[in-house]
Amino acid sequence: MIIYPAIDLLDGCCVRLSQGDYDRQSIYADDPLEMAKRFEATGISELHLVDLEGARQKSVVHLEVLKRIKDQTGLNVQFGGGIKSRTDAEKVLEAGADRMIVGSLAVQDPKEVSAWIDAFGSEKIVLGADLKSGKLAVNGWQESGDQDFDPFLKFYLERGIRRVLCTDVARDGMLAGPAIELYKSILEKFPETELLASGGVSNLDDLRELEEAGCFGAVVGKAIYEGKIKLEELSK
Repeated sequence: MIIYPAIDLLDGCCVRLSQGDYDRQSIYADDPLEMAKRFEATGISELHLVDLEGARQKSVVHLEVLKRIKDQTGLNVQFGGGIKSRTDAEKVLEAGADRMIVGSLAVQDPKEVSAWIDAFGSEKIVLGADLKSGKLAVNGWQESGDQDFDPFLKFYLERGIRRVLCTDVARDGMLAGPAIELYKSILEKFPETELLASGGVSNLDDLRELEEAGCFGAVVGKAIYEGKIKLEELSK
């Protein structure tokens, strides 16, 4: 299982939100590049980089941070937040993102995202599926729709998408443990999915459980910043 440490960007700083609430944020570092270098020094090869301002403004904001990290580290970066137009998608890939996370637009405009799959290749896209009370949430988790997850995932799997980032919004930033049963259920129904778990990871045992559940990867944020998982432990 691949570990994806998270850097969430707000006002140029590394922050974490609780349950996607912009009014409940904790600032952990003022230089995302230095944080990325710390992760790389641990032996980490992947990075989960999220533009929270972009998600709120519905247009990518922090391209320069992405460029700096790609220019000055060897990390593979999956980048998300505010990718709502083909122009933004092209800018994110040109800035060096190895994959882009497409969530809200995938829910709201599947025809457009299908065109992106054809244009950029399915391997460049991570499908973002943010679940709030069992339904797909959009626009930085600020809006909860009425669309069910299973038909949404099935639609994109049929179009070649394999890597899927699934976040249980209620658990994100809460250190209350990941949604193990949810992920098991998804993989039982859709075993071809390269499932990335996100939300709730609080210790190494959580990561072991996710691995045993069959998850392809796991995003870890607050547990690292709060010292619940030390980088030295993670390196093992």
